[in-house]
Amino acid sequence: MPVCRLPDQLVNRIAAGEVIERPAAVVKELVENALDANASRIEVGVEQGGRALVRVVDDGQGMDEADLALCVERHATSKLAPDADLVRIATLGFRGEALASIGAVARVSITTRTRDAATGAVLEVQAGRIAPIRPAGTTPGTRIEVRDLFFATPARLAFLRSERAETQAILDQFDRLALARPEIAFSLTVDGVERRRFEPARQAEGRLAARVAAVLGEGFLADARPVAVERDGVALEGYLGLPTEAAGGRRPFLVAVNGRPVRDRLIETALRVGYGDTLAGNRLPGAALTLRLSHERVDVNVHPTKTELRFREPDLVRSLVIGAVRRHLDGQGSLTARALGEAALARFAAGPAPQPVPERAMATGWTAPSGWDRRPASPGLKEAAAAFAYQGRLEVGAPSGAAAAASPAPPAEAHPLGAARVQLFDAYVLAETRQGFVLVDQHAAHERIVYERLKAELARGAVARQGQLVPVVVELPPHQVDLLVGAEAELARLGLLLERFGTSAVLVRESPAMLGPADLTGLVQDLAADLDEHGGAEALLRSLERVAATMACHGSVRAGRRLHLAEMDALLRQIETTPNGGTCNHGRPTWIAIDRAALDRLFGR
Repeated sequence: MPVCRLPDQLVNRIAAGEVIERPAAVVKELVENALDANASRIEVGVEQGGRALVRVVDDGQGMDEADLALCVERHATSKLAPDADLVRIATLGFRGEALASIGAVARVSITTRTRDAATGAVLEVQAGRIAPIRPAGTTPGTRIEVRDLFFATPARLAFLRSERAETQAILDQFDRLALARPEIAFSLTVDGVERRRFEPARQAEGRLAARVAAVLGEGFLADARPVAVERDGVALEGYLGLPTEAAGGRRPFLVAVNGRPVRDRLIETALRVGYGDTLAGNRLPGAALTLRLSHERVDVNVHPTKTELRFREPDLVRSLVIGAVRRHLDGQGSLTARALGEAALARFAAGPAPQPVPERAMATGWTAPSGWDRRPASPGLKEAAAAFAYQGRLEVGAPSGAAAAASPAPPAEAHPLGAARVQLFDAYVLAETRQGFVLVDQHAAHERIVYERLKAELARGAVARQGQLVPVVVELPPHQVDLLVGAEAELARLGLLLERFGTSAVLVRESPAMLGPADLTGLVQDLAADLDEHGGAEALLRSLERVAATMACHGSVRAGRRLHLAEMDALLRQIETTPNGGTCNHGRPTWIAIDRAALDRLFGR
């Protein structure tokens, strides 16, 4: 086939496949056009998941007839001058492809009027065919209606998801746009029912918080913590959720850069690094962040949909985000998301009252059902300490609560996690606070305590070493042996003393005492692989922290271990002052709180 120039109509349809992949993309492009037109109020309406209709009405500056005729042509835009510098993009849309692409695959009607014009004008496009402009009576601004999306390319309809899924995608996209521009009023109507209405707060300093509460909910704002940092002309502002909020599953994660909603891998990765070992699996807590920097320091011309960015100084952005998250965590101590307690309380349901135990059954050797606890008097703390040597250790301070029947309980409000009252199922500690009560997972809480102590020992560089009675020989590829020997001094400072043993092995003479009878061969092999991949002796610290996490899990109080009141109180006091104490090192919550008001509602008081 000879080389030929494709007709404009086909070119537009190809471009539509890149820019307009689903109805949510139409909403995004049209709303961004309204924002670039300096609109202060934007109304969106959709029907049948956006397939039947997408309508966007704004009160922006509008267009005259000349601009209206050009706006549906490819690469025609008012947002970029012919001699513009593509490195300094200050608008949301600038490619000039959106309206041409939408018009190539749908039926489009554009009604517009400038503020100083007596009348407006309307232009219609159907599958790329442009009708003559007609006069129209309308208010200042622009109204765009997109009907029968992809009717000109039926094959594209087969790739759309269900109406419900497409509607949800539109809602998600709308929320991102509304959060990125808290000074703008937004509304969204779905099939004639208003689903969203966001009005800007009157005071500029409170607009972001008000919009976060409106978009993500008052519950998120109550648990989240504000972030405001700036370094070298890059400013980060917004709200970060607590790590325990991620335990509930998928959470809203919204990021805007210079007012543009984006899905940026660099920022998301920096958040994961910042939260570190407080998260479970791939989850991230909710976040609503805005990043501002000069336009020449970020390239938005990376992808047709402009949702991906390239930063000129990625290390600066990464370190700013990581530092902000770590400072956010450092100030939170053992806080946990109150949403966990609300969710737990919501699962409670009224049930039949428990039947009293017949006195005759008690007299004849009645057997308690599962969960019934008639434990004997607790053994002394000396015996408990002896048993505890096998399952972690808690420093026991002065007892509180009901440690002795004659001792008055201290006021519950004396401590953030209150006073221990009882152990449930040999796994959970129930504590009373002034506001309600707290349930503590004894294993998860002690696991975090032990883990943070091991990490602190590593960070101080005061890692105790233990000699090997018989040195351990670890065989490795020769180049990895060279890497380990080259980092010999740093490794020794971190507790691992080794030396070359031939050309393809090392000899381990001393190891970190905290590892105990660890698999030294596996540790050295993993360490060599880390050094080979990343380089630097800090790889040992990462390896040891991973081993420390395993040690903390196996060396902490297990579920099924019966505690005394003094030990329970010791656990509460320690987790209160432990960094990242709201989660264990697997990302699970260590405790949840339920307030008195919620209990009163549960029982209809």
